Amino acid sequence: MAEGLRFLPAGSDAFLVELDDLATTLTLLDGLLAHRPDGTVDLVPAARTLLVRFDPLLTDRAELINNISRVDLSVRSKRHGETFEIPVTYDGADLNEVADMLGWTVDELIRRHTQTTFTVAFTGFAPGFAYMKCDDPAFDVPRRKSPRVRIPAGSVALGGKFNGIYPSDSPGGWQLLGRTPLKMWDTSRPRAALLAPGDRVRFRDMAAKGVSSPTPAAPELKTEGVRPAGLLVTRSDSPALYQDLGRPGRADQGVSESGALDRCSLMQANLCVGNRREAAAIEITFGGFALKADRPVTLAVTGAPAQIAIRSADGRSLSAPFGRPFSLDAGDELVLDHPPEGVRSYLALRGGFEIKSVLGSASRDTLAKVGPAPIISGDTLVPANEPTTAVDPFQTTPKKQPKTGDTVMLSVLLGPRTDWFTKEGVEALLDQEWQVTAESSRVGMRLAGAQPLARRDAEELPSEGTTLGAIQVPHNGQPVLFLADHPLTGGYPVIGVVARHHLDLAGQIPIGASIRFNAIGAFDPLVRRTHR
Repeated sequence: MAEGLRFLPAGSDAFLVELDDLATTLTLLDGLLAHRPDGTVDLVPAARTLLVRFDPLLTDRAELINNISRVDLSVRSKRHGETFEIPVTYDGADLNEVADMLGWTVDELIRRHTQTTFTVAFTGFAPGFAYMKCDDPAFDVPRRKSPRVRIPAGSVALGGKFNGIYPSDSPGGWQLLGRTPLKMWDTSRPRAALLAPGDRVRFRDMAAKGVSSPTPAAPELKTEGVRPAGLLVTRSDSPALYQDLGRPGRADQGVSESGALDRCSLMQANLCVGNRREAAAIEITFGGFALKADRPVTLAVTGAPAQIAIRSADGRSLSAPFGRPFSLDAGDELVLDHPPEGVRSYLALRGGFEIKSVLGSASRDTLAKVGPAPIISGDTLVPANEPTTAVDPFQTTPKKQPKTGDTVMLSVLLGPRTDWFTKEGVEALLDQEWQVTAESSRVGMRLAGAQPLARRDAEELPSEGTTLGAIQVPHNGQPVLFLADHPLTGGYPVIGVVARHHLDLAGQIPIGASIRFNAIGAFDPLVRRTHR
């Protein structure tokens, strides 16, 4: 029988394929994994959608839609995995409210939760986060109207028809039942994620008789060693981060791309000093950073134009150029002040930094806690002395960056869930200014507007893949603009996605500035027929 697939635009280089159910989604995923179309970067399965990210230099949306429409969905995929028992302390902040929603007592909620078998359907949101369906249809609760800014690692939660365990401290909108001491994600294990699609899970109440707590891991013994030779960080008001161009193509492990928020500035800093354009540099937020050299080095700073000073070993105070290479001698200290505009500055070292890559990248993903640790005062930055090319002293022209109080225009492509909003809601997105609030980070910018975005109804959206630049709208109608460390999947509708050519600009908009969205093109979903 031939039925329709719905293709929903999701930005400049992605789209959602909407299917009937989870089983059909996994069948399509397995079909594409078996014969992966050229140019496909990531495939992110969810409850009844598959997010397809692609490289527009290698393929295009129309070609991929034609390939996907030819996949045979008549034979359903079957997955089998291991069985896990997970101990839980049932003391979650939403335990009583969930019991009330379901019409149960707290004791009955705990009893039914521990008697149910859960199966991992897919992974997403963050590394190690498993979406688990269960054999008790009564477990179906709405997400919170406004997501929490921080949910502790190990929190056991319900969202819609799924159960999940937060692998690290992160924002989230699921209802909290309790917590487990087990690590959901640990890169020291052969399989970093504890749970994988097809695995079965039974929860155990740690307060019940006969349920023992896991043996805690032995603490690491810290030994005092000799400080390695390198550049000593003498000031870091906010933790600075190593960033490169990220780790694309890791969605199958629940890992998003991450990487520098202003990719153009990162590449410019590297080209200034003769590095590979994709080499790791230091992303410094709002300045307030200093380091002392133990050898002659060549550096460059781009992005947010922090004032650069050099305190020489003989006590002189010198200025250094922004967006141009400059040198430090042994004993010199480099000081970056707070930038008058923009948010993030990029510091590149000729020859690069010696950093251990994680999953193919030196980027720090602040949501997933993947990558090198943040850089703090007292750390030593070790030069890698990698091969370089000639330095071009006229490589870059500094770009003007937005500052607090400015209104910044961002182009946006409507979709994938624009039709979940009223006509007035879509107009409110485009016709008013949105202030960037203090609850903003590399994960996303929380925006505030006078008129919340009105939805057509209060229906729950099953979790689905999200992209960099996605404008996700919780129940309160105040949107969140996803940045580089965004969750891989989300459960609130995305009304539009910032166009690729404005993503670097979005990463430089400071708290207190405002955003106006300008739609380029109409929302244009496509329905194609496929044979099942």
